[in-house]
Amino acid sequence: MSTTPQALYRDEGIVLRTQKLGEADRIVTVLTRRTGKVRAVAKGVRRTKSKFGARLEPFSHVDLQLYTGRNLDIVSQAESIRAYGPAVVGDYRAYTAGTAVLETADRLTAEEKEPSLRMFLLVIGALRTLAEGQKPAPLVLDAFLLRAMSVAGWEPALGDCARCGEAGPHRHFSVPAGGTVCPSCRPTGSAMPSPVTIELLEALLSGDWGQAEASLAINRREGSGLVAALLQWHLERGLRSLPLVDRT
Repeated sequence: MSTTPQALYRDEGIVLRTQKLGEADRIVTVLTRRTGKVRAVAKGVRRTKSKFGARLEPFSHVDLQLYTGRNLDIVSQAESIRAYGPAVVGDYRAYTAGTAVLETADRLTAEEKEPSLRMFLLVIGALRTLAEGQKPAPLVLDAFLLRAMSVAGWEPALGDCARCGEAGPHRHFSVPAGGTVCPSCRPTGSAMPSPVTIELLEALLSGDWGQAEASLAINRREGSGLVAALLQWHLERGLRSLPLVDRT
């Protein structure tokens, strides 16, 4: 009886989450550079003698060898490229922000094995910045969320009107409309955030960290609320990790 050999492939990725499988195995969800999101079984990693169990934890940047399975792929090798976990977990604000980064990446890459290099690079950049600890973790998270929405095709309108495109700036902001709106397009219930808050969001989206870090706490809080509302509107349900983010 002949059997068809299972295809081997290699890729690097960030471990987004893990879940137990049986008594000794684990399912790992990895956002990879070339393949996209992959769910794979890591056999025996929960045993104390496992050689690569510690390498397959969330926040880990790993080089993987896998082979395709019938339902889930199988991890056959895992080598650490960089473990962001120790530095991120050691700072509560960075940890809560990092957890939201991983959950967002998981939710925004719903299709498995659909390549998303830009999302992969965004996650790597956010985790590296959180691990370095040189920028405020809440700002790093909001910058990631804005750029991740942009990659997903949901970049908020922060200048021109989100509905008709009339040149801004505009004073009103509508989450369902997707950003700032002109007086003619303004829906009932639109918010009126501070113009400085909108400028902060523009700085985070464009990577102007000088302006972002010079912002006041009141504008950061208002901006975070708008970003969270936009993301959860598009996802149609909330992120479990977002309310836990430490923004003090």
